[in-house]
Amino acid sequence: MRYFGVLVLVASVLVGSFMFHRKLSAQALEAQKEADVARIQKDYLERVGWMRTNPDDKTYREEVGPFFKSYFEQVDAHLTKYKGNKEFDSYIAEVERKAEGGKDDKVSERKAAYEYTRKVFEALRKGRYSPVWTATDKGMRLDVVSSDVVMVQGQPQVRFLLALWGAQRELREDGKLKKMMTSAAFEASWKLMDAKGKLFGEMRGQEPSSKIDYPERYIAEFPPQMVLGHYDMDLVPNEVAKMEIAFKVSSRAASGGTADANYLWKLDVPSEWKLGAGMKWEGATEEERSEEEIDPSKSAKN
Repeated sequence: MRYFGVLVLVASVLVGSFMFHRKLSAQALEAQKEADVARIQKDYLERVGWMRTNPDDKTYREEVGPFFKSYFEQVDAHLTKYKGNKEFDSYIAEVERKAEGGKDDKVSERKAAYEYTRKVFEALRKGRYSPVWTATDKGMRLDVVSSDVVMVQGQPQVRFLLALWGAQRELREDGKLKKMMTSAAFEASWKLMDAKGKLFGEMRGQEPSSKIDYPERYIAEFPPQMVLGHYDMDLVPNEVAKMEIAFKVSSRAASGGTADANYLWKLDVPSEWKLGAGMKWEGATEEERSEEEIDPSKSAKN
């Protein structure tokens, strides 16, 4: 029994050493994990500049798939090495856990934001990202990801799903709280014209609906520095044949400078975007305009 105290002391030292070593190993592993994430993001940000600014529509479309393929191959390798969550549902799992405990009264709102982000994420990750229209200005690229007719409160509308690359943002820290501040103020307008180019009507919009200015909040592996959102447009009169959609995005850098990017999409109006012949355009108002504004051909003659 006289050695019992010594044995207890030795055992305590061994257990303590084991626990200390285990803690250090866990810390080292976490540091390696964070360094690998930083490496992947650094590689992405070094290569994304060309994707944001490439002015040629054809080569952008050819290169965007391989670009995201390379990024997600690195993400998958990282998740395999560090036993990460390949279901990408950590955020929604936490939301549901808090909901069960009655600690979250915005569950449906958070789920909707996650699903909204997940839809674009899966298109990027699975090689299905093919915007219907794209343009670049002031170092920012704007993609119209899709323009499908959807039902909104029982009415058919054209939904323009947008993805903006490269808006300025800044990570701010307040003690233990970190918050990403993204600067991206939107405006949009639609000019509707008949087959001869005569102005039929106009519509305007400010910020897009369901704006997600930090998608990594919902899926950590979402490609950095993108903003998501959409505009819903009422179906237009059957007489409308052409359309010009103008988007403006203002983004202010932390250093003080502001980039005002302008994008103009000119297109022939698809038949599925139109009301049936003779159907009334609900919500339309009348405004006075000069003849030259309504019919550019008259201005050219003068």
